[in-house]
Amino acid sequence: MSERLASVEFLGRLEAEGVAAIEAAASLNELDEVRIRYLGRSGQLAGVLSRIGEAPPEARPRIGAAANAAKQRLQEAHDARQAALERSEGGGREVADLTLPGRRVWSGGVHPITRVIDEICEIFRELGFSKVRGPEAETEWYNFQALNIPLEHPAADMWDTFYLADGILLRSHTSPVQARIMETHEPPVRVVVPGLCYRRDPFDPTHAPAFEQIEGLAVDEGIDFVEFRSTIDHFVHRFFGRQTRTRFRPAYFPFTEPSAEVDVSCHMCGGAGCSTCKGTGWIEIMGSGMVHPAVFEAVGYDPERYTGYAFGMGPARIAMARYRIPDIRLFYEGDVRFLEQFR
Repeated sequence: MSERLASVEFLGRLEAEGVAAIEAAASLNELDEVRIRYLGRSGQLAGVLSRIGEAPPEARPRIGAAANAAKQRLQEAHDARQAALERSEGGGREVADLTLPGRRVWSGGVHPITRVIDEICEIFRELGFSKVRGPEAETEWYNFQALNIPLEHPAADMWDTFYLADGILLRSHTSPVQARIMETHEPPVRVVVPGLCYRRDPFDPTHAPAFEQIEGLAVDEGIDFVEFRSTIDHFVHRFFGRQTRTRFRPAYFPFTEPSAEVDVSCHMCGGAGCSTCKGTGWIEIMGSGMVHPAVFEAVGYDPERYTGYAFGMGPARIAMARYRIPDIRLFYEGDVRFLEQFR
């Protein structure tokens, strides 16, 4: 039997038998079974190759050449049959429908509020302001007292605060960073402070319990209200356009004196009055004012020598104005269909 297995004649019959079995395979699974039977590691051809050493020495070169030729022929027949079965419908494998339209590759983008924050910070960077950040978990001292808001004063009720522990809270505004910067830096100081704030506000079309805010602070010798107003006018014209008008309304904030609410002419009606601006022609964008002398004293600045101004704005509401979004909740719901409009 050894002599019969290790012979050119046997290899010829094995090749013919294997090619016939390959060509008769009706499915990819059946073809794989044939491949294993003839070309597998324990297949018939491997058995012949393992016994070439039992053949007479003078016959071994011819048997080896015939075995390699048989292996190549069987492999070629297998590859051709496999390709034919894959092309044919019902060949044992799901065939791709090339008539289907291609799927668009989804790519991310910058969130519209983040886009607004970056643009605002860039405008103030051109005016010499640096961007800084502060902790979101604050002490009562920085959140209230350093800003001229005694804990027992009614002004402290302007913010309904999330407390984490005794004396520790989630900051209700970014103004605490004013005090932190002034404690560690000598004038001149010009900074903008973007960051998250937290209040017990309802989640409605114009409020969110967690929201972005941008604080601004400028302190130096000789800063007056004229410089303050010209800075805000410059920002409004750069961000909203030269046609946008600004209005300063008297207001009250414990850490500024005098204080003002800053309004811009309504982007929807141009100031004529509509439902967006509630018929006034104006939309509020920030609170602001000249830094109160008590704040300077709390951080160790000489209020007789230094003056400054501060402002705080909500970029989400500014994004609503820019993109004409009626409900602030749309920014936070994570609906990709809405957000991908701003890519």
